[in-house]
Parts: sequence; C-alpha cells; structure tokens
Amino acid sequence: MFKFFTESFQNLKNAVSNTTKTLVDNVVNSVEEEDEFSEFVLDDMEDLLISADLGVSYASELVDKLRNQTKIKPSEIRSYLKTEFTKTLSEAGSSTLNFDNDKLNIYFIAGVNGAGKTTLIAKLAYKFKQEGKRVLIAAGDTFRAAAEEQLNIWSNRAGADIVRRDKADPASVVFEAIQKAKNENYDIILVDTAGRLQNKFNLMEELSKIKGVIDKNAPECLKECILVIDANTGQNGLQQAKVFLEAINITSVALTKLDGSAKGAIVLAIAKDMKLPIKLIGVGEKMEDLKAFNPDDFINALFEE
Repeated sequence: MFKFFTESFQNLKNAVSNTTKTLVDNVVNSVEEEDEFSEFVLDDMEDLLISADLGVSYASELVDKLRNQTKIKPSEIRSYLKTEFTKTLSEAGSSTLNFDNDKLNIYFIAGVNGAGKTTLIAKLAYKFKQEGKRVLIAAGDTFRAAAEEQLNIWSNRAGADIVRRDKADPASVVFEAIQKAKNENYDIILVDTAGRLQNKFNLMEELSKIKGVIDKNAPECLKECILVIDANTGQNGLQQAKVFLEAINITSVALTKLDGSAKGAIVLAIAKDMKLPIKLIGVGEKMEDLKAFNPDDFINALFEE
C-alpha cells in the first residue's frame, strides 16, 4: 500500500478553524440554548448552513430532518451535525488514493485554471518521489506556454521528469508520455490538462480525447481522474465540477487552499451532491503541504471544542 503523508491533527484543526466558526460554531450558538426547534430557529439554522457554503439542498435536508420530531433536542445540535457530516463523507466512498505497486499508475488531473492544478501536480510528484517512485509528468495544457514553463520549473523542484511539446496536440503529449513510461519503467504518470471554461465544448473535446488515448493505450493503468477545486470558490466549485463530470469520469477530488478558508464546508457539499470522495487536501504552499484526506480527522477537527 502506498503510504501518503498525513496531516497532524493540530495543523488540520488550525487549517479548518475558519470553517469551524462558520459551519459549526455559528449554527450551534444560534440553536443549542433554545427549548425547541421552532420554525424561526430552523429557518435561521438553514440560512447559516447555506451561508457556510454547505449548499441549499443539503442544508434544507438537514433542517427538514429536525422538523416534526421530538427525539433530537436543540441542545444536541452539535452531536446531530457531527453524525450527519460523518455519514455524508462515508457514503461518498473511500478517501484512499488508488495505487498499485510494481505497475504503471496514471493520474489524470483536471480542474479550472487557477484552481492550483500545477502546484498540486508538483507536490504529488514530490510525494511519490519521497517514496522512491519514478515519476513522469505529461504537460497536457499545451495552449498556455506559461503553464508548461511553470510545470517544468515545478517538476525540476520535485525531481520528476516531464514530457512537454509547446502548442502540440495534448493527446499526442500524453501518448508520448505513456510510451516513454512503459519503455523506461516509470511508476507514475501525472497528466496535466487545460481548464479553460470559456469554451466548454472545446475543453470537453480535448479532455475526452486525452482520456481516449489513455483508455486505448493503458486502460488498466488509469488509477484516478482527480478534479482539483480551490476551497475558496465554495459553491462555485460544484458548478465547475459539473462541466468536468460531463467530459470525463471523475473519481475523486483534491481540495486546494483549505488552510484559512472559511468555505471548507465545500468538502461536505462535494461528497453529498457529487458522491465523490475527497482524497487530497492542500494546507499550505510548501511541497510537504499536500496531504492525504482523512474524513474522521476532518470531522473531529471541525467539532473539537
């Protein structure tokens, strides 16, 4: 089993402290002293959950469960939310990154420009290199020269090799990377892709074509299609995700810039609305700041007083 660096609990607690205030403390403080769940209290609770970026449908579902029931008291709201959030993350699937030893592992990385794809790829490459793996990066965002140059700098920093062809067809770059990886016994290919939402049709065509090259030439090697979302985008991240889901079969999510964000509830919204597990989180700018996501630790960090 591939061992991924985990975040220390205290660091994780610090990273989600702003989310704790908006998602947990504000709701609990507005509810727990009440005698009963009146419509006024429930409406206020729903507004607070929505403003914390949990999403309208999920917030409504949580509040509706409290209507016309007497089992759960307002004083138990913290326990109720913790149980519901834990269930949501559990139902989204395993948070462990798929990896096979002694085989080629391909990770298809997608997301809008600015979400942090390039730095995530570099940090992921660094993690794998720390485990002694041979890592090859396929620079599939060939339209933006700056993206390739940035990826080149990061790959050098991470100690990974790179296949890049400025202005070339992205699918041909990925094909070349697969052939090189097979011939030279690489363990990992990290595929960078474009994220230009301005022309949705072209983007989807490009992503689908790259996916087709992998499916044709190394179908058994594709371990994850990872969608990179900036935690600060909140609910907008879900709208972005739907575009990528149309183009490729996303299997998991990497959430960047979680540290300091007050919109960390997007973790739960993604799990609930998209049924996708979070597998990686970015909690800082250093190479070591890409961490494996642990649902139990995340929930405990949110709720620990």
